[in-house]
Amino acid sequence: MRPAHVYARMPAEQHTELITALHGPWRTATRIVIVVLSAGGMSASEIADLLHYDPTTVRRWIARYQSEGLAGLPDRPRSGRPRKGSRRLGERIHRLLMIPRAWTTASLWRTLGRPQISLSTLRRRIREQARWSRPRLIAKSDPNRDQICADIRQRIAALPTGSVVLAEDETHLDLLPRIRSCWMPAGIRHRILTPGTNLRRTLHGAINLATGAFHHHVSVKNVSEVFCYFLQQLLDAYPEAPVIAVICDNGSTHHSKITQKWLAEHPRLHVIEGARYSPQDNPVERIWAALKRTIANTAPATMADRVRQAHAFFQHRTDTDNLTTAAPWTSPWLPEGYGQHFSTGA
Repeated sequence: MRPAHVYARMPAEQHTELITALHGPWRTATRIVIVVLSAGGMSASEIADLLHYDPTTVRRWIARYQSEGLAGLPDRPRSGRPRKGSRRLGERIHRLLMIPRAWTTASLWRTLGRPQISLSTLRRRIREQARWSRPRLIAKSDPNRDQICADIRQRIAALPTGSVVLAEDETHLDLLPRIRSCWMPAGIRHRILTPGTNLRRTLHGAINLATGAFHHHVSVKNVSEVFCYFLQQLLDAYPEAPVIAVICDNGSTHHSKITQKWLAEHPRLHVIEGARYSPQDNPVERIWAALKRTIANTAPATMADRVRQAHAFFQHRTDTDNLTTAAPWTSPWLPEGYGQHFSTGA
């Protein structure tokens, strides 16, 4: 005996293909179906749900039929050649690019099922969804990062009135030029002279998280004695502060025996180490990024000239500039409400 009702069964992929065909090669027939269903008493919303259209589109085709009849349902002549690729091609490209891979135009074309379009046409469609750039490497995070940041916030909140909180970090100044992408005249590629043998200097820096004042020191090597000398500079810069808290990373010079001995002799200065593998927490990293952008693609003759470039960078910056660049209010180290005047610097 025949069943009372028979329902079509199909995978989701086949259902998508049917809807794509109704919106693509068979769209004129679909518009006729819209008119028939409307004449049968279905509302525009019901028809839209059934055929995967917007209700506004359904009403537009019904109005077109009312005014022009069957002749108004086919596509009207358009200027230019019809666009190649389905309407959903851009969405498919976007979904694929969300997966980290070394995507190229050719690999996308193969993954998309080798659509009947040229690689140059596909490249234009890709540029609507993406840009050509390098991925960003990120460090693995400390598993206890949240707890460490919470402890830092508590320690800062418990500091006596008038205390100073600084974020500290180190970077390197190389005589070998740092290369960055830039605009160049068509047909010309700039050439940056290399020194042959690279030289390196260590740059210590610390920013006042409330005022934006920046302190820096250049040394030949990054050793504990130099770190302690820089801490002494910070002590001398704030003689009236009851406590100077310096938040830094987990570098070996920050907790070496020499540093621990120096800190024991200077109880007014507290060194607080943040979470491991979390450079994004430190506002000074953004100052270093601005510095390296400024000196990129330059080739000074001597290491002294490179150091002068760094000094000139800091001399021409105001405290407000430092606050705007470092954005310390985004750091998880600070308790809520710390430095309410940050917005004026931003």
